Amino acid sequence: MVDLESEVPPLPPRYRFRDLLLGDQGWQNDDRVQVEFYMNENTFKERLKLFFIKNQRSSLRIRLFNFSLKVLSCLLYIIRVLLDPPPQGNKWYHIFWVTRCLPLWGLQVSVALISLFETVLLGYLSYKGNIWEQILRIPFILEIINAVPFIISIFWPSLRNLFIPVFLNCWLAKHALENMINDLHRAIQRTQSAMFNQVLILISTLLCLIFTCICGIQHLERAGKKLTLFDSLYFCIVTFSTVGFGDVTPETALSKLFVVIMICVALVVLPIQFEQLAFLWMERQKSGGNYSRHRAQTEKHVVLCVSSLKIDLLMDFLNEFYAHPRLQDYYVVILCPTEIDVQVRRVLQIPMWSQRVIYLQGSALKDQDLLRAKMDDAEACFILSSRCEVDRTSSDHQTILRAWAVKDFAPNCPLYVQILKPENKFHIKFADHVVCEEEFKYAMLALNCICPATSTLITLLVHTSRGQEGQQSPEQWQKMYGRCSGNEVYHIIMEESTFFAEYEGKSFTYASFHAHKKFGVCLIGVRREDNKNILLNPGPRYIMNATDTCFYINITKEENSAFKNQDQLRRNNASRSFYHGPSRLPVHSIIASMGTVAIDLQDTSCRSASGPNLALPPEGSKETRRPSIAPVLEVADTSSIQTCDLLSDQSEDETTPDEDISTNLEYAKGYPPYSPYIGSSPTFCHLLHEKIPVCCLRLDKSCQHNYYEDAKAYGFKNKLIIVAAETAGNGLYNFIVPLRAYYRPKKELNPIVLLLDNPPDMHFLDAICWFPMVYYMVGSIDNLDDLLRCGVTFAANMVVVDKESTMSAEEDYMADAKTIVNVQTLFRLFSSLSIITELTHPANMRFMQFRAKDCYSLALSKLEKKERERGSNLAFMFRLPFAAGRVFSISMLDTLLYQSFVKDYMISITRLLLGLDTTPGSGFLCSMKITEDDLWIRTYARLYQKLCSSTGDIPIGIYRTESQKLRTSESRETASQSQISISVEDWEDTKDTKEQSHHRNNHRNSTSSDQSDHPLLRRKSMQWARRLSRKVPKHSGKTAERISQQRLNLYRRSERQELAELVKNRMKHLGLTTVGYDEMNDRQGTLSYILINPSPDTRLEVNDVVYLIRPDPLAYLPNTAPSRKSSICNTTGADTREETQL
Repeated sequence: MVDLESEVPPLPPRYRFRDLLLGDQGWQNDDRVQVEFYMNENTFKERLKLFFIKNQRSSLRIRLFNFSLKVLSCLLYIIRVLLDPPPQGNKWYHIFWVTRCLPLWGLQVSVALISLFETVLLGYLSYKGNIWEQILRIPFILEIINAVPFIISIFWPSLRNLFIPVFLNCWLAKHALENMINDLHRAIQRTQSAMFNQVLILISTLLCLIFTCICGIQHLERAGKKLTLFDSLYFCIVTFSTVGFGDVTPETALSKLFVVIMICVALVVLPIQFEQLAFLWMERQKSGGNYSRHRAQTEKHVVLCVSSLKIDLLMDFLNEFYAHPRLQDYYVVILCPTEIDVQVRRVLQIPMWSQRVIYLQGSALKDQDLLRAKMDDAEACFILSSRCEVDRTSSDHQTILRAWAVKDFAPNCPLYVQILKPENKFHIKFADHVVCEEEFKYAMLALNCICPATSTLITLLVHTSRGQEGQQSPEQWQKMYGRCSGNEVYHIIMEESTFFAEYEGKSFTYASFHAHKKFGVCLIGVRREDNKNILLNPGPRYIMNATDTCFYINITKEENSAFKNQDQLRRNNASRSFYHGPSRLPVHSIIASMGTVAIDLQDTSCRSASGPNLALPPEGSKETRRPSIAPVLEVADTSSIQTCDLLSDQSEDETTPDEDISTNLEYAKGYPPYSPYIGSSPTFCHLLHEKIPVCCLRLDKSCQHNYYEDAKAYGFKNKLIIVAAETAGNGLYNFIVPLRAYYRPKKELNPIVLLLDNPPDMHFLDAICWFPMVYYMVGSIDNLDDLLRCGVTFAANMVVVDKESTMSAEEDYMADAKTIVNVQTLFRLFSSLSIITELTHPANMRFMQFRAKDCYSLALSKLEKKERERGSNLAFMFRLPFAAGRVFSISMLDTLLYQSFVKDYMISITRLLLGLDTTPGSGFLCSMKITEDDLWIRTYARLYQKLCSSTGDIPIGIYRTESQKLRTSESRETASQSQISISVEDWEDTKDTKEQSHHRNNHRNSTSSDQSDHPLLRRKSMQWARRLSRKVPKHSGKTAERISQQRLNLYRRSERQELAELVKNRMKHLGLTTVGYDEMNDRQGTLSYILINPSPDTRLEVNDVVYLIRPDPLAYLPNTAPSRKSSICNTTGADTREETQL
């Protein structure tokens, strides 16, 4: 066997990598062959073609040189004409022969030789087998006509003065200019220049026509009037402009024929050029052109990327974006793949928007369109999903691709992304701010069931407003509600703040209470300098630091505020009273001058007990209530902090030890073991020790584990919460989690029933089977039997979610038609049921609980129109269903994403309030109800002090319910259009009014179903109405209106009685008891609204619901069991005493 190693030559002593590539003496005997590629490009012809044609830069130089030669030849022709002596003698001789001096002839010959050589060379290089195609080209023919005679004159001197139409070189110059521009665009990679090219071609064509006509007329008239170049120019301009003075006219037949030919050419060529220019202009208008690079570098702009732009979306964005003073100089560039809508075009033509909004038709997935929008120079990019698509997952996929494309093109541009489905959120974690629609929607609907009108509260907080809505209304509640709606969340560094600087080293609750008492601001949260997490109401143990960022609720931010002490207020406003009545508006006095607000500080000195705001409790209550409230300590004594005792000083525990033991065995606390999608925030919840079988989740089907087939059979202690949805999407998981959070008392957990049109997926059932008292049922709100089986008569709240299949319609606003009609049916059948509805379009709120002949609703409609005319962004806020939190649209939360551009903390605060995120040490949103026993507190300031000193809770607002009838009876006659229906029962039995007043505080004008079941009472009421109509004089218009309202009420009661009989018959048919339905009362006679951060001296009223931010129960655990009073507040009770393992 031959030794292979002996055949390999040794490496040279100084072996380098270069030797391996280039070889050396030891490798010369190798049989490898070197192959060279693209040898065809090394030929002489290919190299010439590469230099003259293929290479853009060298070709550009050649064409620029050719263009210069043609322009030079035209200039030499003009010089020859100017130097030519006046013709004399035979007129035809002067047409064929001219006078040309020798130097000029030499220059023209040189130019002709170079031009001809270049033309022949380019023809040879571009030859493709057809010689006649090269010869018969018009540029080649013109080159031969203008160059060959000069070359012949070299060899035949007698032809040196022969006339040659050199002025035709202008067309060759035009051709060279077009080629030069094309090469220029290829060299610099400029593609968006069709408009510039077309304008250039049009101008060059027009100049060539005029120049050709000038030179031709001047030369042919050498045999006639002997016109100069200026006279020829004058004649051409007058002729082509169709003026035709007639003072200069051609005389010879040839010149006349030439003019006719030129006019015909102009009539054919110019319209074609203008048509192409107009077409390109229209296309440019559709696409929007480009955003100027110079403007992008000198001015600030943001880019809005959408699939389709609707007028509502555009106006919401513009109104919210430009509501902030520092954004007034920003430009908004809209990048949309569809053609601009007619309504959008009209809006963008308004001067206020036309100077600041630029519409570009293009795709965010194309780098050219992103370059047109100057995305790399943008301050931010907003990417919005199209929620009106039938396939919302597909819409999310498009949004994700847009976000990826923008991040790839401009990695430093901040991204603000709106996503629809929560399972798609993890694809865009890189975005600076993300708002998931279904997460916020379901969490808001869930909190609406336990904290009434949470959706309205959040909507008002994330909208920019000055609080001027409703100030022209005669209704007092509308003034208060409109003024308080101007409160927003702001932030400031504590050491830079006048509000909070003096509370450094004090507890959080101390700073919050005294800042509200002194300045009227509500401190709700803080953030440490070295921590990114925001803490809502961290509790009395938290000590304020100078470098903390404070988050507070106020009419305006502190930087736009001016401060006046009490001495100045007494001197300047000694006799001035801003507001009257028992419920005063906020103490902030707004000065409408570019956002500057002067805050009138209240007197913080102690007031007498007999004052109007801190009156002592009645004598009878002194035994059980203390006449004073403990002060809020600067540094909290944790032994005195009661985590659950809200208002009372003495109360009894609501649970017995046996109940606690049984409850502890039934539920546990922990994190849900299974999440239906990636990216859900872990939340500590009430869970079952073992998950229940999937078959037991079906409410209306019995299984081997239980035999129940309807909600009544389960015997729930608390009322139900029913959710009507089309499918069990992953977002529905966020509806269950806030209702099962660990800080909700176990004894107050409401059963949840999901009424689904389509059966849920197994992975969704696996996620919810760990939660207690969560069931589902396949059915629809269209079917009365399904509603009765799922327990609608035992329900506290009915949540109707907008269906995805109905979100798109031929007419945009008709997308809510089915939902509105179904909810109206529910409203008529179950009038006392609290129905919370989600709509696609906010404008359709006016159809919720619609009453065609209700005068009060008509008055609210007129008020909404007036507010919209005044430029309000919240014109719909006075609609009773929205004010009461019974309806909301997820599109109203679009402003949350827009506000995050200025307030980057708004999304985090909103998620904390809704329970979507749980930060250790951060509080949660809950509510409590004011009863008659709590009225000893009297004012909102004393309530603030009581909560801060006892439980550490921070109140942020009031949900107030009033009787419409009481308000109507107290209103003036000038507001008669705002009056509502007056029931017959209230006029019938006047003697028993005082005895029954405490039973009808909330429902004074309602008609109970029990009364409608007695025909005798109804007959007497009708007879009383007839007698009243005969006794009343005809001229009493007010009484006549009352009679008509009474008759209408009788008709309504009759209709309600028929509906009640229908429901009872169906319940009997299904084997259900009618006891629950008989107890349902009509609550149509009340109105509810929200007061965000009201004035400290606002009087409390019975049934007020106070919004609280309660400290985290896990932040500290009391040693003894705290006492707790019964209310709808979500206290922790005995749950906080349980041992928990995080």
